Amino acid sequence: MIKAERAKYVHEKLDELYPETPIPLDHTDPYTLLIAVLLSAQCTDERVNLITPALFGRADNPHAMAEIPVDEIRAYIKPCGLSPKKSKAISELSKILINEHGGQVPKSLEELEKLPGVGHKTASVVMAQAFGVPAFPVDTHIHRLAQRWKLTDGKNVVKTEADLKKLFPKESWNKLHLQIIFYGREYCSARGCNGMICPMCTTLFPNRKTAVVTKK
Repeated sequence: MIKAERAKYVHEKLDELYPETPIPLDHTDPYTLLIAVLLSAQCTDERVNLITPALFGRADNPHAMAEIPVDEIRAYIKPCGLSPKKSKAISELSKILINEHGGQVPKSLEELEKLPGVGHKTASVVMAQAFGVPAFPVDTHIHRLAQRWKLTDGKNVVKTEADLKKLFPKESWNKLHLQIIFYGREYCSARGCNGMICPMCTTLFPNRKTAVVTKK
């Protein structure tokens, strides 16, 4: 298959496997989603979902969060890892939302990326899942699978995002990035597949003889 054919097959197969794409992180509005996505850095969605009920029970909006001492926020989120950095970012971004955005999460990728602790991937997730704006958030897992399926050369996540956006229709991006994540967790995890084991890899590359060494 050429790259376009592989992309078409991937798209069709993922639609077949995952017709519904529930958002993995529990949230009630753009603010709680933003905090949950920030917490998910180097942490599983499952663990974040175990932690956020208590945190959001204490403060589920910027005004309430801004009143909580950073050390108290840190105590809630400690199991997520990187708690000193994340707790400071949550406190600071909550104050910025109040002072600069009327207490609302901005609907702009550029404005989101200016917030403490919010990188491009986190901002893209919020744009896609909170506001329905087409985006293609690429985490390490999507980056790895795109390399195994030869949809990108794997130089970096920025290049992978650009490559995937060229290959797939814009209206599919928000759903597709979740579908790839779901597939990776079920079939093509870091330890579960090396490019020669899962159904997608073996269908796309039936004659592949050596394991794929992915680039970070």
